[in-house]
Amino acid sequence: MTMPFYSSVDQLLRDRSELARKGISRGRSVVVMTFSGGVLFVAENHSSALNKVSEIYDRIGFAAVGRYNEFEGLRTAGIRLADSRGFSYDRRDVTSRWLANTYAQFIGAAFVEQQKPYEAEICLAEVGETPDGDQLYRITYDGSITDEPQYVVMGGTTEPISTKLKDVYDGGHDLGEALATALEGLQVPGSGPGNGTEARVLGEKALEVAVLDRTRPGRAFRRISGPVLRSLLPAANRGEAAEEPDVRGGDDAPAAGGALPSSN
Repeated sequence: MTMPFYSSVDQLLRDRSELARKGISRGRSVVVMTFSGGVLFVAENHSSALNKVSEIYDRIGFAAVGRYNEFEGLRTAGIRLADSRGFSYDRRDVTSRWLANTYAQFIGAAFVEQQKPYEAEICLAEVGETPDGDQLYRITYDGSITDEPQYVVMGGTTEPISTKLKDVYDGGHDLGEALATALEGLQVPGSGPGNGTEARVLGEKALEVAVLDRTRPGRAFRRISGPVLRSLLPAANRGEAAEEPDVRGGDDAPAAGGALPSSN
């Protein structure tokens, strides 16, 4: 008689956690931080077709890393939920806290019940009328949710970026200063592909930048690109940085045969 395959619950959850962490670490990093004018999103993204940062609702933004098809599905579901709640009740009832809790329940249930967990990590940000009202929520692959008061770093090698931002972050910075601060973190040695020991320079084409602008009525989300982005970048980043090899095999580089990338 053949004995059925058995694996303990602890072992199954450990295996799922390892799978999810590996998938997320293959993506390039994203920094979300508060500043005097609202919330800033800065992602290293070498693809102009695949966005890591997006709008969810009037004053709520979304950023993610990991497998693109998975977090894009989560983003679309979040937009539908927010629109439905705002239409059925009131637009003021659509908050980042409510949406983050909904995401956490859904992702957490998938982590336990499905064979394969989400290889994605997301951040929901909401801009308030004052800096004290800004909110950042981080939701990980197992449904864990944390409220971050200043900044969130996701994807790639986060430790050197977080360490750098801990030293240089200032919530009173304006947009240009906040962008320079985020770049200091993203360019720190050890943060790029292959964990190289040399500092990098990320040019305009390697960045995806957006803000939740506190001063805008209604929809606060806006993307920053082209001449506006170029004028905000530090002088060292305005030139074209050398193209980097994608040594991790994920992220924005096309797969063999021109297929879409699996991680972002």
